Amino acid sequence: MSPSNTGGPGFDRVQEFAGREIPRTADGSRVPGWDEPVDLDKDPAGVPDPALIDVPGELRREFEEIIGRYPERHSAALPVLAAAQRHHGWCSPQAILQAACVMRVTPGYLTSVATFYDMFELAPSGRHQVYVCTNISCSLRGADELYAALEAAVDGDPDINLRHFECLGACDIAPMVSVDQVYYGPLQTSDAERLVADLRAEREPLPELALALRPNADAALEADEAAK
Repeated sequence: MSPSNTGGPGFDRVQEFAGREIPRTADGSRVPGWDEPVDLDKDPAGVPDPALIDVPGELRREFEEIIGRYPERHSAALPVLAAAQRHHGWCSPQAILQAACVMRVTPGYLTSVATFYDMFELAPSGRHQVYVCTNISCSLRGADELYAALEAAVDGDPDINLRHFECLGACDIAPMVSVDQVYYGPLQTSDAERLVADLRAEREPLPELALALRPNADAALEADEAAK
């Protein structure tokens, strides 16, 4: 592998692997942002005072229902953050403060969780979340070319949040993407324009490639048994 210094926006260098150019950040990641330093100048924050934090009633009830599923409230961090993100559109400082207030933890605790997991947005993003897996299996099967084709099709549309994702755990359908939490694949670069056009038209994108819509082995077995 031989590194070079032409990584493009957000990237510091490019590595060659198996004849392919792989953009890398300074810390070696495929996803920009992992090397952002912690702000050590912030004042420490305690558990928010419920008397001072306005939490919408519906959201509070959802938080409390989620927390009630767990014997230890800290275990509810991921689903509580997911609920906050659904309500606010992203894990804004206000969303994290409201979640921390109901969970009785510090905002810093939830921020540490939200910054670790890729599924949480820490800045305003579009209505549609399109994550392109660029880990090894997808990368070797053309994920970088697929990402470039999607980037060209999106063309800066603020309604579509397109980004790399380190691994989505679906190597069997590589190269693949997650669109609003639904898996699609394997995709070709020629699918990019249609996927984006479907999202803009509020249609189900690429239904024939949706993993959730494929018949499974059990269903086929049940159909065979019923036909006997």
